[in-house]
Amino acid sequence: MKNIIVQKFGGTSVADTDKIKNVAKAVIKEREAGNDVVVVVSAMGHTTDYLVKMAKEISDAPSSREMDMLLSTGEGVSIALLAMALQAAGCPAVSMNAIQVGIMTEKVHSKARIINIKTDKIKSHLAKGEVVVVAGFQGVTDDLEITTLGRGGSDTSAVALAGALNAKRCDIYTDVEGVYTTDPRIVPNASRLEVISYEEMLELARVGANVLHPRAVETAKQYNVPLRVRSTFKLDNLGTLIVGVDDMELHKPVAGVASDLSQLRIVVCDVKDHPGTAAILFNALANENISVDMIIQSYARKNLNTNDIAFTIDKGDLDKTMEILKEVNKKLDFSNVYVDDKIAKISIVGAGMIDRPGIAATMFKTLADLGINIKMISTSEIKISCIVAEDRAKDAVEGLHKIFHLGCDTIAEVKGDLPDV
Repeated sequence: MKNIIVQKFGGTSVADTDKIKNVAKAVIKEREAGNDVVVVVSAMGHTTDYLVKMAKEISDAPSSREMDMLLSTGEGVSIALLAMALQAAGCPAVSMNAIQVGIMTEKVHSKARIINIKTDKIKSHLAKGEVVVVAGFQGVTDDLEITTLGRGGSDTSAVALAGALNAKRCDIYTDVEGVYTTDPRIVPNASRLEVISYEEMLELARVGANVLHPRAVETAKQYNVPLRVRSTFKLDNLGTLIVGVDDMELHKPVAGVASDLSQLRIVVCDVKDHPGTAAILFNALANENISVDMIIQSYARKNLNTNDIAFTIDKGDLDKTMEILKEVNKKLDFSNVYVDDKIAKISIVGAGMIDRPGIAATMFKTLADLGINIKMISTSEIKISCIVAEDRAKDAVEGLHKIFHLGCDTIAEVKGDLPDV
């Protein structure tokens, strides 16, 4: 039985018919290597943005159900055109949407999660020697309602399919050549990582690296599916392999530096220092699906028996958050709310940080030497994040990238048997 390789191509990779023909070449090359191939495709170029724009011209508040119906059409165009391109090149192919495949999701519009994938039809087409081209980003409920998967949905579709099909590998093709130690637009000598662990990639994705969506990485880790991030436009470049940390030999404590300018900081001032106060505040935010990232509660003021609670959220959630705080204040009676929207979250990530003393101290000293003040700090076993002023983000990234020697060629070496490439 042949190995199955899942390939995923994003919107920039299929932006026009010439690029779709180029994608067909990449698919045929993988098939000629002796593998069965399943391809997951996003909508062409800025199609999704255009569809959203048209919806807004019709209605200020279109229903989430109809938005899913509308947005799911974008991938339908891509899969049909790619199947045609493959057929024109002499490669048997068939396109399939989420209903035809059976990509089953929960009954939630605009950000559904995949529950199950039926693989019988895909396997039957593969058995006939056909390439199967699947619409990414979309799913279907058990009562045949169309759903979409939200941000990074096509990546998640591809990885979930690879897990369901027990694929040998899932290749994510994009417009970059792999995962870098930091954004090359900020630090020109950023290195492309040959290999990185799921854990490191997940943290980098969460703290600002936009190569992969966290949900896709989580799914890959869950099913132990090796991922490879590659360039659609440089097919001979093998990109970055993402595997379990046990398959790596770590030579550097820090794998990468990321910056995230999408958050803002809110400080709720003079909150009563009573049990349950934080629960009331954050339960109210959670009930409205507001995701909170970093949280700091200050030391209680003895005379006033109050403290301050600071936390970070996405900038797009500010208006809703302020409405929630207005209601919560009827119970908590805090004095003021301070909003700082000129911040950046700077993070260092590396599986080699575990049990390696001095990493945090080096980070903090580097920022101090650059005259960069730290407003908040959060840590995990393999990540340290600091909130700094937005206008110092570039300086912080450059300084940390240099101090941890991330501009060299080799960051980690693979040990043991990894998937053939």
